[in-house]
Amino acid sequence: MTAGDSESTPAVAKSRLPSWAKRAIVAAILLAVLVVAYLVLAAYLPRAWAQNVGGLADGSFAGGILWGLLFGFVCTLFPLLLFYWAFRLLRRHRFKPMQIVLVIVGFLVLIPNILTLSVVLGSNSAAHAGERIMDVDAPGFRGASLAGAIIAVVLFLGGLALAYTYRKRGEDLAQIRKDASDK
Repeated sequence: MTAGDSESTPAVAKSRLPSWAKRAIVAAILLAVLVVAYLVLAAYLPRAWAQNVGGLADGSFAGGILWGLLFGFVCTLFPLLLFYWAFRLLRRHRFKPMQIVLVIVGFLVLIPNILTLSVVLGSNSAAHAGERIMDVDAPGFRGASLAGAIIAVVLFLGGLALAYTYRKRGEDLAQIRKDASDK
């Protein structure tokens, strides 16, 4: 037998589907899993979130307002700060894994606001059940959560404006000192 003899080597069985078809099948399966997961979570999470908030507030109007302000404020301000920090890292350096971590943690902290929005804006039966649960067990939570989120956004934007004016003032002072030393 010679080295060029192809009869001596066993033939490797090749798949009958092209690679693009395999990827399309995998993508279709993943899409189906995601759709099923969404439908299951959409039917469960608003009601479960409302029950958890109701347990925290314990039917108290003051408790509902305080917890709403806390969740709205903290779960808006911290993600904004984390996203801003990730954006600042992106502007200063090339892509770093720390940015992914900051964005993921930001979205995790944002989840309570997203769940509250799913109760308020949702049109399915779980969202309506969540509204009724919050009306009874956590009165004032939804409005206070919105107020806390607005306060957090205003505070964040005010901090950005303050940081910008402080930085601009420093640059202007440095330019004035440079001009004075040049004379």
